[in-house]
Amino acid sequence: MISGASVGLIRCRFCRSDDGSVVADLGTQPGCEFFPRLADPGPDPVFPLRLWLCAGCGLAQLADDMAVPEDPQGVQPEALTRQAADAVARLAASGILPSAGTVAEFPSPHGGTWLSLLTSRGLVPASAGEPADVVLDCCFGLMHAEDQEAAFRERAARTRPGGLLLVQFHSLAAILQRTEWNAIRHGHYAYYSVPAMRTMLAGVGLTAFAAFWFPLYGGTVLIAARHGAAAEADLAALTEREIGCGVLDPVAMKAFQEAARSDGERLAGWLADERSHGRRVYGYGAASRSVGLLHSARAGRDLLCGVADVSAAKQGSRMPGTDIPVIGTDDLVTAEPESVLLFVPDLLDEVRAALPEIEANGGRWVLADEVVGQAAHGGGDGLSA
Repeated sequence: MISGASVGLIRCRFCRSDDGSVVADLGTQPGCEFFPRLADPGPDPVFPLRLWLCAGCGLAQLADDMAVPEDPQGVQPEALTRQAADAVARLAASGILPSAGTVAEFPSPHGGTWLSLLTSRGLVPASAGEPADVVLDCCFGLMHAEDQEAAFRERAARTRPGGLLLVQFHSLAAILQRTEWNAIRHGHYAYYSVPAMRTMLAGVGLTAFAAFWFPLYGGTVLIAARHGAAAEADLAALTEREIGCGVLDPVAMKAFQEAARSDGERLAGWLADERSHGRRVYGYGAASRSVGLLHSARAGRDLLCGVADVSAAKQGSRMPGTDIPVIGTDDLVTAEPESVLLFVPDLLDEVRAALPEIEANGGRWVLADEVVGQAAHGGGDGLSA
């Protein structure tokens, strides 16, 4: 193992240093990508979840290698599709994206692809295993690698000399600003900040030279890197802003642990209050971040009647660690709930458009982030300035 088990020496998944500290111990959590069938009585297995910050390269990472069951069955939301198109358009407008050459893409367990967006602009798919002029890791796949050094070296080796590597990630700075502890989950081994990403790319011979910020998930960053490039001023400014947010500060990141307790209490209190007022609550979005939040709140179907999701594979199962059923969107409309708790706020516009019956029947959409106060913890999207 690269990192330690629940006790003993921990070594960085990238630089192999053992100089670092556990900045959040979130106790035991169920596997958030394995949805038991509704008829499975459980109990579901739980696994330790700790976040460790390397003092050497600055990478925040899971401290433990656990054999957690994974069965990702999600459907890419429209918000991600729109953001991908926006990102490619911005790359092209900046002059960074070439209009000819080859392109290769590293797959992601989250699904999704940018290949068609780039081939429509003149690039052609590279032959299997061959170095490419443009290499993509833009669908959040890199964080799934247990061995981060090997993953970075693989991507660097796939990038032709003079070529372009594009890496997209949910910024640790945004997660920390919002104290969004439930973004930390089994199977996501690394949590990148801009300064750590620059250090890691440099470690495999690449220079990050430009960055693009997007509001997706409260703060998503797309980094452009080449062999021997010079960094742009905007990248230096974003680096300093993220350092100011505390992404390299173990003390700042200890806020995650307290937030896990308080957010669970807030959600449990809100659900109980809704029930006391006779309002039936359903959820929307059987996403990984909802699993940790429901586990922290110790919520069951007595408080949350069901969670709707567009993934047919998840329907007929239950939320990990709970007895809450996962249902289809038609079932949600038929139930005519008074309140629908939306676990992924980026989906609000598309779910309101797709399910107008919820509000037509007198129901309301409620953002889980606002219930637990995550959206207010860090002052919103301050990194967008």
